[in-house]
Order: sequence, then C-alpha cells, then structure tokens
Amino acid sequence: MSPPTDTRVLLDEAAIDRAVRQLAEQILAANQGRADDLCFVGIQRGGVPLAERLAARVEAATGVRPPMGILDITLYRDDLGAHSVPQVGPTRISFPITGRAVVLVDDVLYTGRTVRAALDELTDFGRPRRVYLAVLAERGGRELPIQADFVGARLEAGEHETIEVRLRERGGADEVVLQRRT
Repeated sequence: MSPPTDTRVLLDEAAIDRAVRQLAEQILAANQGRADDLCFVGIQRGGVPLAERLAARVEAATGVRPPMGILDITLYRDDLGAHSVPQVGPTRISFPITGRAVVLVDDVLYTGRTVRAALDELTDFGRPRRVYLAVLAERGGRELPIQADFVGARLEAGEHETIEVRLRERGGADEVVLQRRT
C-alpha cells in the first residue's frame, strides 16, 4: 500500500496551452523561424503528446509539419538493474536525424537522468546538427549537469514531493499537479 498523498494543481489546461504555445514560439525563434530542418522526438511517455502538440503549433505557424518521433529510454537507463522487469515501449524514428535540429521533448525535467539516457539512445539514429531540450515543467533536484533550452514552467517541489503532468491524450484532464506524500 502506497502512502497517502496531498495533491495541488499547479497548472490548469489554459496554463498548459499557453506554455506549449510559448515553447513553440521559442523553438522557432531559436531555429531562425525555420521548420524545414526541425524534427521533434518525444520521450516516452509524457513527452510524446507534448512533442505532437509542439509539432502541430510549428505547422500552424509555418505551414511545415516537422517529423515526429518517439523514444523509449528504458534500456538506456542507468538504474535498469533496480527494476525487476523493465517495461519497454516503442521507439519510432522513421526519418533521418543527421544534420537536423532535433527537439527532444519531455514533460518534467528533474534529475537529468532521463535526458542523459535519451541523448545516448538518440545517437544510435544519427548525428543531429543540434539537439534542443524542451520540457513543460522544470523542477529543482538536478543530479547531472543537464538543463533545458526551453521551459514551459519552472516549478518548486521538495524532496518528498512529485510533479505529475496529466494530459488528455493519456486519459486525463490537462493539468500539472504537485503531490506531497503525507
């Protein structure tokens, strides 16, 4: 039985929508307004729907739909032995990434270990011209020297708190919540 939690909404649907819009604008600005060499790669699970939303925003702004890929980092994790039976999801990158600007997308940046694993796996698919990191939420607690290029919201969370991104594509309402174990 897991310990009880106290939950508080930090970002609602409107705030998430604003953050995704701002992320797309920042990504385009950093890429000189060009989308022709841009591609999005969402980290399983939470980064995938966010990458799809960002690709759609870029298409609406430029008329060019950047390719979208999915990365499951399970087998690249540095704590793989700590899990009894790893649950491996699909990785799908069906377009060349060599020479392109890749936007790696995740829902929450915390320790940096997920991003490190994603970068390791991404190199199996080629050598991008540039890799950007876009996250919906960033919280403290970095264990590795990894930071996002684009951040939707900077949120504070303590050691015994988690930040969870809930998205409609995954069966919930759009919200970011802080959960405190009591």
